[in-house]
Amino acid sequence: MRWPRLAGVTTTPASPTGFFLAFEGGDGAGKSTQVRLLVAALEAAGREVLVTRQPGGTPLGEALRALVLHGDHVVPRAEALVYAADKAQHVDTVVVPALAGGRVVVTDRYVDSSVAYQGAGRDLGVDDVACLQRWAVADLVPDLTVLLDVTPEVGRARRLRRGGAAPDRLEAEGDAFHTAVREHFLVLAAADPQRYLVLDAGLEAQALHTALLERVAAAGVLG
Repeated sequence: MRWPRLAGVTTTPASPTGFFLAFEGGDGAGKSTQVRLLVAALEAAGREVLVTRQPGGTPLGEALRALVLHGDHVVPRAEALVYAADKAQHVDTVVVPALAGGRVVVTDRYVDSSVAYQGAGRDLGVDDVACLQRWAVADLVPDLTVLLDVTPEVGRARRLRRGGAAPDRLEAEGDAFHTAVREHFLVLAAADPQRYLVLDAGLEAQALHTALLERVAAAGVLG
């Protein structure tokens, strides 16, 4: 599955036997839990799975992640460019080879996060950020994007209960920022309902997992 071609972008084909699934959603939505549950189900069904995250997933990506989330101040345009560089490296060296080998690739965040966080949250312009991100990933779009929809209030409460490390640069933003991010995630999902599965992140983890498995099974990923 691909976005419409952009001028000057070379599209890298993936094997039809692979499957690309991205989790999206606000901070505190419970993506890590759902990734873990899904991967266990896929592996139990005999699928070979690659789990990754963005930013991250490569040595370069992990270095960029540390800089952009936990380093010194980064201006918004530079932030958007860093995320694009992370994805360019990640897609070419990790995601596409895994898909070509027939693996299921499960990523915690992908292009839509950058469009929502930098385009809407940072007010850089969703169209400009979307074009930058699509160029970075050579138009590779997930077969399925799971949006765990969470309000800023619930997300913040979950982060506080979780404790641990200090919030990163994006987590520390105020409710207005996270509201803009959430609203644009929902706009993206409404514009592409065939690719998206929108789930209420306020539901119990097992209920979310069951709904996701139904969609994945319908796509033939479980065999």
